[in-house]
Amino acid sequence: MAIRPDALPTDPSALTEMVLALDAENEKLRVAMQTLKEMIFGKRSERLAVLVDEQLALELGDLETDATLPVQANDDAPAAKPPGKVRKKARRNIGALPKHLPRCEQVLEPEATACPCCQGQLHKIGEDVSEVLDIIPAILRVLRTIRPKYGCRSCTDGVVQAKVPPRLIESGMASTALVSHVVVSKFAWYLPLYRQVQILAGQGIHLDRATLAGWVKRAAWWLRSLYELQLRTIQSAPRVFCDETPMPVLDPGRHRTRICQFWAHAMDDRPWGGPSPPAVAYVFANGRGTEEIAGQLKGFSGILQVDGYAAYKALARDHGGAIQLAFCLAHARRKFVEVFKTTQSPFAREVIERLQAVYAIEAKIRGSTAEQRLAVRCTRSASLMAALKARLTAIVDQLFSQSKLAEAINYALNHWNGLTLFLRDGRVEVDSNTVERSMRPIAMGRRNSLFSGSEGGAESWAILASIVNTAKLHELDPQAYLADVLERIVSGRTKSHQLHELLAWNWKAAHQRTAQVAA
Repeated sequence: MAIRPDALPTDPSALTEMVLALDAENEKLRVAMQTLKEMIFGKRSERLAVLVDEQLALELGDLETDATLPVQANDDAPAAKPPGKVRKKARRNIGALPKHLPRCEQVLEPEATACPCCQGQLHKIGEDVSEVLDIIPAILRVLRTIRPKYGCRSCTDGVVQAKVPPRLIESGMASTALVSHVVVSKFAWYLPLYRQVQILAGQGIHLDRATLAGWVKRAAWWLRSLYELQLRTIQSAPRVFCDETPMPVLDPGRHRTRICQFWAHAMDDRPWGGPSPPAVAYVFANGRGTEEIAGQLKGFSGILQVDGYAAYKALARDHGGAIQLAFCLAHARRKFVEVFKTTQSPFAREVIERLQAVYAIEAKIRGSTAEQRLAVRCTRSASLMAALKARLTAIVDQLFSQSKLAEAINYALNHWNGLTLFLRDGRVEVDSNTVERSMRPIAMGRRNSLFSGSEGGAESWAILASIVNTAKLHELDPQAYLADVLERIVSGRTKSHQLHELLAWNWKAAHQRTAQVAA
């Protein structure tokens, strides 16, 4: 509403206060407008996340460090290549095709092997060999199972016949390999079922999407026990990453979707050589409140590495110190990135560069033991973080409390204890990018499929995505892994008390041992 002249105060101090408040409000609106422009018109892969060109060059001014460029987080890669930066060598595979692939040889003999001069027989003096990567497209076939009957001509009760082997889908038309292919295509390579129906139709197989959905649901039913074991294994680790993302679910009664949640629980001790292998388990829930995460982490005690969402803080308070929160430094940095993008604030740039120095140190010690990481952090990173906190504390009182820069500073200061837990425990990472990377498959599948058809479908999604994406974390072929796991469970070769053998890391180790023995 416009300000009327007769409503203006006559006191000069009141007028000054009003002008300052309006100026701060205008600045906040300008920032919001710039943010919306970036969301709508900005480069898609880097909306809200483009940093200054010099950020990754570690031009730190008064901060002297010999830190090298770290592996950048997943939220702030520069949109353009910094000037003068040495271009990394492209990762190409030239002339070194994988040795494990089978070789199919074709020998090209010359048209004649007689000497053109004396007509004598030529003899082989050498050969040239070249290799190219070839492919055989997927072939659909009909697998016929024949069970002969044998009887005795002398007896009446002597008929012998092999038993019917258990099948993934009783009386169904799909083999375990085909169902595994459908599951992997959807949850590993993000190919929705309706597209798979179109691909099958191109090969003369006409199926309804509901048929494929039934196969997926049945596979999830068989794998539920393995999924629950994987989730319990992750939650029994002393340090767990956690994050959540929206999942639209169709609500038939309202003829629209409602927003539910996928929670991700992950573990990964590879950065410091710890015992926990990389794994992720997704949990479907109707909401993202404290009661949901409290129910999922019932009985958990240890370090929970998360972002600054209030539900995690309430969970830690309710557990009376049994859960210690480690917050994400990448989230704190992201807020300063947004401020710099919209206001070009020199102080925001300074904070980004200071945090980049910390990430550079982390890049150098990645792969070291927890004790070695802690020693380096105490020697080098602790002073950088202390200097950063002093700068944040000194500048925040000079800013309007509702400005975006003040909000970013207050976020960092309010979460400082959790943001600096990595300085007191060498097992802790500086950010929660481990679980954020595990959220990408869910986001990709959600973008291609748009929504889940029902709560049951969302639960199946969580089960199958957990199994398949953990296999990908271990660089396994998800198709071969899933088909073998399903065959073992359905046939009964692997009993319920042996399911730990089918966890991706144990399955991989067993196959590696078998390959070594065979070699």
